[in-house]
Amino acid sequence: MRITLFKNSLYFCIINYYTWYMATNRILIVDDEETLCEVLKLNLENEGYDVDTAFSAEQALSYNLEDYSLILLDIMMGGVSGIKMAKMLKGDVATADIPIIFCTARDTEDDMVMGLNLGADDYIMKPYTVRNVIARVKSVLRRTSSHKAVTKQEEKLNILQVEGLKLDLEFKRCTVDGEEVKLARKEYELLVYLISHRGKICSREQILNRVWSNEVVVLDRTIDVNITRLRSKIGKYGSYIVTRSGFGYGFRE
Repeated sequence: MRITLFKNSLYFCIINYYTWYMATNRILIVDDEETLCEVLKLNLENEGYDVDTAFSAEQALSYNLEDYSLILLDIMMGGVSGIKMAKMLKGDVATADIPIIFCTARDTEDDMVMGLNLGADDYIMKPYTVRNVIARVKSVLRRTSSHKAVTKQEEKLNILQVEGLKLDLEFKRCTVDGEEVKLARKEYELLVYLISHRGKICSREQILNRVWSNEVVVLDRTIDVNITRLRSKIGKYGSYIVTRSGFGYGFRE
């Protein structure tokens, strides 16, 4: 009797935990095809996710987007396009880290590269199967959740490190293969920002808002100059700082 009660209690604890974990992943579907939105919503909810829909970018932008774990975004919509909405999200520090999966009928390689360079985490071409979308959603959420967990652990330890490049966030110190490198304040803050968002392209607007937020007037050239200095000062790790012309800068994984 006691064993049966224990098994039942354990079963319900597992189910409740699974339900809580999945519900914490809120997904927003943005597509002007209402039927498609509802089909995706139904199937994702069957997987245990909390799902909302918006039939235009304008409607989506009226939501509290910071609450979402992932956004499925159509590119070709009337009014504000998916591309423009993605730029707005990535240009805002509050929403810059929300994963985006583009779902679109635009299937050329150039379109895909453009979408990924904007900071999208995946690109699904229409027509697609619901099964494929669900698999992509799970993959992106698993990958980004893992990255966030690592980032939080690093921040907890007050250390950011990529191979031999190490930043001590408490003492504002940068070392390269054990040797201290003297960085100006803005160079240091820029490097911290890029490494904290490694694997993604950060737009100039994002960088300016985060690193030079208190400055009255800052030219785009200021970012370029600091990037050049950083590449020179951190030696072989300078090549880890990548440039995407017309989009911004990033720090590769």
